[in-house]
Amino acid sequence: MSLTRVALVASWLNQYGGAERVLEVLHEMFPDAPVYTSMYAPEAMPASYRSWDIRTTFMQRLPLVTRKHQLFLPLYPLAFESLRLNGYDLVISNTSAFAHGTHTGSGTTHICYCLTPARFLWDYAGYVRREQIGRVARSVLPAIIAPLRFWDRAAAQRVTHYVAISRLVAERIRTIYRRQSTIIYPPIDAGAFTPSSEYDDYFLIVSRLIPYKRIDLAVQAFTRLGLPLRVIGDGRDRASLEKMAGPSVRFLGRLPDADVKDQLRHCRAFVFPGEEDFGLAPLEAMASGRPVIAYAGGGALETVVSGVTGEFFHEPTVDALAATVETFRPERFDPITIRRHAETFDRSVFVQRLRAFVKQTTGLSV
Repeated sequence: MSLTRVALVASWLNQYGGAERVLEVLHEMFPDAPVYTSMYAPEAMPASYRSWDIRTTFMQRLPLVTRKHQLFLPLYPLAFESLRLNGYDLVISNTSAFAHGTHTGSGTTHICYCLTPARFLWDYAGYVRREQIGRVARSVLPAIIAPLRFWDRAAAQRVTHYVAISRLVAERIRTIYRRQSTIIYPPIDAGAFTPSSEYDDYFLIVSRLIPYKRIDLAVQAFTRLGLPLRVIGDGRDRASLEKMAGPSVRFLGRLPDADVKDQLRHCRAFVFPGEEDFGLAPLEAMASGRPVIAYAGGGALETVVSGVTGEFFHEPTVDALAATVETFRPERFDPITIRRHAETFDRSVFVQRLRAFVKQTTGLSV
């Protein structure tokens, strides 16, 4: 069967991260597909998005929504309920919250590429702890979370097929939504990264500086060890992280892509201290031929091969990370072997697997 109409759905487009990088590959696959989203801030997104057909909900007209989107939590179900995507053969939602709740026509296949069931709904205690939610918000949120959970679980039943980004997320989908899913790992552009025959003495982090990334563990460990750590990225935690950092830790802020790639290919190792649902940055380091020191949890368990492409530390503590860094020897790792492993997560593999999944489940050719 030939495919005629496709629509893409994203939760919001006011910040750039791993979800948006997946969306870009989906848009490359379906360049004529409109992208439906709750709201969109062009100034916060890559310039290329301005040529896309992006269609927003009533939330776009709300003051401050693109800068303070968390304040509008109760409105997202209404926004996505208002989307009636009739007339499409295929709808793909790329989401970690709300976007799977859009309505489709009876003849439409809805595939949800699930980054995770919403953490703030289903891991509320951990979310409040990690995000350092204030007392006032903590007193109000429980009354909002309960009905949102009810809606979220009901909305999940509208999806035709779930695709998960990792085993961890697949298990959450099964437990929370009572749905089965197929795992297709998120893509990196392996061809955009090139290994070097030489490396420098510094360790590297590339990340948004927000609580759950656990950059604090690395800053404290490398300050204690007196070893050079470079941190690329920005975020609300930057000021507090700089206060705890010693002279061996440098914050470089946001850098152009070319500079980030150069830093990756010449680092001693890439440090990935948080537990993430998947994690693209370690794979980009591996595509650059560099090993990864990662916390042994979440998606890193599916991307880092201990002793081959990196090493794990097994407790989310400064002591555990520092101990692994102290015994780490980069000369034990072969850049070409690391690079080949990263290539198995290339965008071409993602596209091939997603096309095959669509064909298998719907009979549609994409």
